[in-house]
Amino acid sequence: MHSQRRLIWQIPFLILLVIGTVLIVRQHRHTPYQTNQGFVFGTVYHITYQYDSDLGAAITDVLRQVDKTMSTFNKLSTVSAINQGGDPPLNDLFVQIYQLSRRVSEETDGAFDVTVAPLVNAWGFGFKHNIVPTDHAIDSLCQFVGYRKIALVLKDGHYHLKRDDSRTMLDFSAIAKGYGCDAVAALFRRKGIQNFMVEIGGEIVVSGVNHRQEPWHIGVAKPTEDSLCTNQNIQTVLQLSDRAMATSGNYRNFYYKDGKKYAHTINPKTGRPVEHTILSATVIARECAIADAYATSFMVMGLDKAKRLLLKHPELQAYLIYTDKTGRFKVWSNISEMKSTP
Repeated sequence: MHSQRRLIWQIPFLILLVIGTVLIVRQHRHTPYQTNQGFVFGTVYHITYQYDSDLGAAITDVLRQVDKTMSTFNKLSTVSAINQGGDPPLNDLFVQIYQLSRRVSEETDGAFDVTVAPLVNAWGFGFKHNIVPTDHAIDSLCQFVGYRKIALVLKDGHYHLKRDDSRTMLDFSAIAKGYGCDAVAALFRRKGIQNFMVEIGGEIVVSGVNHRQEPWHIGVAKPTEDSLCTNQNIQTVLQLSDRAMATSGNYRNFYYKDGKKYAHTINPKTGRPVEHTILSATVIARECAIADAYATSFMVMGLDKAKRLLLKHPELQAYLIYTDKTGRFKVWSNISEMKSTP
């Protein structure tokens, strides 16, 4: 009898709980999806999120913080100050990206290297164009390229960058876009936003579902030569949720000089553009900065080394497009639980 009375008293509370849950879910589904777009890190961003108000100003502020710290396109950034010979104090954002970059450099045996900037510029993919450096020039530049030639040191209560050679320059472009995506995603999570997509120059973080209440559909571009980015052919479409994705490829950023093709991915060890069969590397991870850095690393390492490294990192998934001996497109992927449609 006592248990029956307790059950009778619990029923109204259970009914209220169910009604409250239904109302919350209904209200959430009717919350509009906002969109923002703009220009940062020398590229365009597109952001979609489910929220009851526009967060454009907050998003811009977050991206501006990353830009003024890491961007080589911003002449007033911390990185630009270092590359111009300065010794500015380093904020927490710089320290975090540096430490992450260092970790990936060590994991990839130097395939990822933020000191590759002089070589990138020398080959014409920085602020110069269509200039093929001589062997002597390359060898000279390689003397002050190498992630072990820089380190963080504490001075007067702030971190500073120590360089073995003052001519060593930094270029975080292979991780900054991914970090920017993570920074905006962190803003959304602080505000309790569950459904969003952040895309900066092709690097992406997604969470929850899109406005159709489906996983986000993210296309992987077909790696055909397209330096003007006019080709929109899709190799495959991945259905992602609560993941980050980044793609690196040589099929868009390249130029021809005297009949020879020069791709934008530079091997930090040789000082020359890579000549592997990989055309594009797409990496999926929890953090976009990680995906961004490893996508670049795989382009430098080549197919076999990339596959071996992935065996050591089960938290990473990859979709690698390469050419076989006959020149035909081939795909290697360890993506399993995420739906992929051709």
